[in-house]
Amino acid sequence: MRFVVVAGHVCIDIIPEIERGFELVPGRLVEIGPAISATGGAVSNTGVALHILDIPAVLMGKVGDDSFGGSIVDIFNGYDESLGAGMNVVPGEATSYTVVVSIPGQDRTFMHCPGANNTFTDDDLAYDQIDGAAIFHFGYPTLMRKMYENDGANLIRMMQRVKERGVATSLDMTVPDPDGPSGQVDWARVLAGLKGHLDIFMPSADEILYMLDRAHFGRGDDLNGDEVTVLGRKLLDLDVAVAGVKLGGRGLYIRTAGAERLAKIADACTGDLENWADRELWFPVYEVENFVTAAGAGDTTIAGFIASMLRGFSVEDAGATANMVGALNVRAADALSGLKDWDTTLALRQTTGRVPLEVTGSGWTEDAATGVWSGPNDS
Repeated sequence: MRFVVVAGHVCIDIIPEIERGFELVPGRLVEIGPAISATGGAVSNTGVALHILDIPAVLMGKVGDDSFGGSIVDIFNGYDESLGAGMNVVPGEATSYTVVVSIPGQDRTFMHCPGANNTFTDDDLAYDQIDGAAIFHFGYPTLMRKMYENDGANLIRMMQRVKERGVATSLDMTVPDPDGPSGQVDWARVLAGLKGHLDIFMPSADEILYMLDRAHFGRGDDLNGDEVTVLGRKLLDLDVAVAGVKLGGRGLYIRTAGAERLAKIADACTGDLENWADRELWFPVYEVENFVTAAGAGDTTIAGFIASMLRGFSVEDAGATANMVGALNVRAADALSGLKDWDTTLALRQTTGRVPLEVTGSGWTEDAATGVWSGPNDS
């Protein structure tokens, strides 16, 4: 099986255990529990997840020569010594870190230091190590200053250089900080510049709403079938082969291009092209008894989807498996410790119930056996 390169944002996540709500009041001390220290960012969350799912992965990120950078390399090497080898350790740079504040009953708050991610450019990749990969996945240019400056010139050039090597490209985002520099970027212009260089794109609903439909930003988890279909069309208009929209507790939407476009990434999408072509599906999430946090759920869902594509699964099985990986992710405080190997993940798919999903909108129909909804553009 060919390998996947996962590059981009990498950091250390500091996740303190918080059992009760509180307000940040100057001069006040709040007692909390022990903290988990874990790698975060797309390089870790998607790349190591692929490794756990038994997909060969090469990780590429930029860290400083400080203690946090050493911890990232050590953690990666704990999974496999080859995983830490791809980290670009730069003297004098600060390694990125995030303090994740997860108060019970509230959405998470992130206090983030970009560190070396802000100086990452397309020249920081080891392109010779990308040759022969089936997929190159890049995560979080929204948190990497050099990648979004100048209308994403570095990002666009990097994806073009990868495509010229015959490798399928994949991209993941975060919601830009509306009050920060990334929030002022014309992301529609950046995405337009990626046309012809981007094959797989699976943002969350609010990420893509912020970039392409700002008036509806903040409604990502409440979109109806008609609105999700419009988003799917906008993604296909970017000339991607496989588009997805992550909708949190309301599952995963998948929209694909025609067979001719999919044939251009045959090394990545190894399944039956007739099954994959011109599809529009909305997959419900799986039941979770002990929900802890959704940190990294979107990243690991993408890993499950990519792993399924490479193994020649149908689009129906790929979407379901992706959601199963996401369900395993939310059972732990970090992004990775809840994940299982490939065979165990598939076995859990057969024994775990799905959360009922209701889709309203024109032309949507539900498969009673699977709970998966087919949209008006599903072939």
